[in-house]
Amino acid sequence: MITNSLQASSSTSDNQLLKALLAGQLHDPFAYLGIHKEKNNYRIRVFHPHVNAIWVKTTHGFDPLTRIHPDGVFEWLGSEQPAIPVLLRFEVKNKSSQAAQIYEAYDTYTFPLQISDHDLHLFNEGKLQQAYSMLGAQHVKNTGIDGTRFSVWAPNAERVSVVGDFNRWDGRMHSMAVHHASGVWELFIPELAPNALYKYEIRNRNSGEIFLKTDPYATRYELRPNNAALTPPANGAYDWQDEDWLENRSKWDWLHAPLNIFEIHAGSWKRHSDGRFYTYRELAEHLLPYVLEMGYTHIELLPITEHPLDESWGYQTTGYFAASSRFGSPDDFKYFVDACHQENIGVLLDWVPAHFPQDSFALAHFDGTALYEHEDPRLGFHQDWGTHIFNYGRNEVKTFLLSSAHYWLSEFHLDGLRVDAVASMLYLDYSRKDGEWLPNKFGGRENLEAIDFLRELNIMVHEEFPGALTMAEESTAWPAVSHPTYVGGLGFSMKWNMGWMNDTLVYMQQDPVYRHYHHNQLTFGQLYAYTENFVLPFSHDEVVHEKGALLTKMPGDAWQKFANLRLLFVYQMTYPGKKLNFMGNEFAQKGEWQISHELDWKLLQNKQHSGVQALVRDLNFLYKNTLALHQLDFTVEGFSWIDCFDADQSVISYLRQTNDNQLVIVVLNFTPVPRTGYRIGVPVEGIYREIFNSDSTYYGGSNMGNAGCITTTDRPWMGLPDSIVITLPPLAGIIFCLES
Repeated sequence: MITNSLQASSSTSDNQLLKALLAGQLHDPFAYLGIHKEKNNYRIRVFHPHVNAIWVKTTHGFDPLTRIHPDGVFEWLGSEQPAIPVLLRFEVKNKSSQAAQIYEAYDTYTFPLQISDHDLHLFNEGKLQQAYSMLGAQHVKNTGIDGTRFSVWAPNAERVSVVGDFNRWDGRMHSMAVHHASGVWELFIPELAPNALYKYEIRNRNSGEIFLKTDPYATRYELRPNNAALTPPANGAYDWQDEDWLENRSKWDWLHAPLNIFEIHAGSWKRHSDGRFYTYRELAEHLLPYVLEMGYTHIELLPITEHPLDESWGYQTTGYFAASSRFGSPDDFKYFVDACHQENIGVLLDWVPAHFPQDSFALAHFDGTALYEHEDPRLGFHQDWGTHIFNYGRNEVKTFLLSSAHYWLSEFHLDGLRVDAVASMLYLDYSRKDGEWLPNKFGGRENLEAIDFLRELNIMVHEEFPGALTMAEESTAWPAVSHPTYVGGLGFSMKWNMGWMNDTLVYMQQDPVYRHYHHNQLTFGQLYAYTENFVLPFSHDEVVHEKGALLTKMPGDAWQKFANLRLLFVYQMTYPGKKLNFMGNEFAQKGEWQISHELDWKLLQNKQHSGVQALVRDLNFLYKNTLALHQLDFTVEGFSWIDCFDADQSVISYLRQTNDNQLVIVVLNFTPVPRTGYRIGVPVEGIYREIFNSDSTYYGGSNMGNAGCITTTDRPWMGLPDSIVITLPPLAGIIFCLES
């Protein structure tokens, strides 16, 4: 017969553990709480300061526990072991009505730990690329019971507890167990409701200081400015419908395919009339048709990883595994990606592994020590941005970042990552003066650990996700950024061509009278154009911080500004390299991008702005449908100058061609002077048709051109066997193709 101990005896050790429990210093809660065999008896201890009475279910019904401490410690002693896990019955008195509420729940501390030594070993070795399946809050079964398993890495903690509304944010109640060698803490809470708010309360083992931290591996957060994480929802896996896209992507020859990226910020592309953001699903409804209409191939999202501050644009990430709750749930974001894929539009994510913010609730000094960052600010602090630099030499940090990348590509079917601020990762002296940085072990300025991390990242992406892309925002002359790792490269698919972008915009801002002095800024890029797989970006960075919009960078009166901008887009879309444009550029947004409101869509009521939009749309489709404009973007065979020396007239002309010698001819006039009788060489005799003219009245131009077709003359020119005589409109680009 099971009997209840009316007065439980406690050893000296138990008394010490009890004191530690009540003081919030209990390092190993399973040593005191839960069920323990003592000779021929079983002892159950429960800590619950917010109930009046507790019973344990036995083979004979429910036996009461004895309160052994007024702060809420209960104990039961019996000769027969209750079923594991132990089921308890709790009584809570309602203060307002004096009525008692009775509920039943399983005892947390009678469930075994689940994380395997093998996974912990991989985690500590930096080889667990799906750590998001181990750490964080996971909806699992334990001993046949549904619940939430929490786990977190905090190797310098004396105690870690899960706190939330479910335990009145009391850090004494759900203390976690530590897997000692790994620094990983774990606890299973049975039958915890989905969408429950939670954080980790961490007590540092040296200082005793207590920190309230958000789960680094959380997949869902409450809406800013609050920052608690949410337990996993009860619903099942999202039902994807993009099998055809993923199958085709795995065989996609992206090196020779058109790639034209529309870069957007989800919160300021469009907004509701009352200022509310479009949700992920509303973006699928409204943004996706616009992207299709405009002829882009991909959308690139500025970071939608969770972040507390709208004004950071998403670049100060605090939730590396969570789609921002500003725009909806994770399933809503999956719906957006799925909808894009079903319309053959790829989705890329701007991802930020270079640094993280100082927010006290997030990664910074996570367990009271520099865990994810370096302790020494000469290694671990970005002076320009006021953010912490990841410690890439720490295996668990590398696991965290690799797992984040894997998570977005795996769970959300994303088609690639644009990796932000790569230059700041590669150089230890990035934006630092002498004495403000520490050299590597060889005395150099290269960040060897970051280089190793980037190579591992790219190997993982290309092996695990065939057809997915990685793009480096790298602004220096670091060699072989987009070369395979097996030949010594960093392994990125592509690199943003910041040099081309800077040279081009500096040139375009010159008054045409002076452009002939700067002609080399148009031609210099061909000296390095094929050293990397380049993307030609006009990104958000070029239209903020008093740099002006693309339109306002252009010189001249209003007509010339629009003509210059149209010419700029022709140059970008016909020059070797994949393409990227930030939202608003495509219709000549007049003001700088402002995150606080939507783009100035009313500008499209003006014919000049709608003309630029029409030009960009037609160029996008021309680029996508013309093999010569994209097939050989990354090899010298796809491009050749017709004339790069006409600095006096600020005119350049070149050929774009395919493997089987299909070709187009591009001629660009960077002055407002019309040029008639302008002769250019051509490689093949025949009839050349003008297939594009940025000076068309349809786009807002003066409608000067070549009346359709021009026949070659038997006169060699510029080293080519034949030539044509054309009319060059002012500040315009024209494109010809050979009639078959």
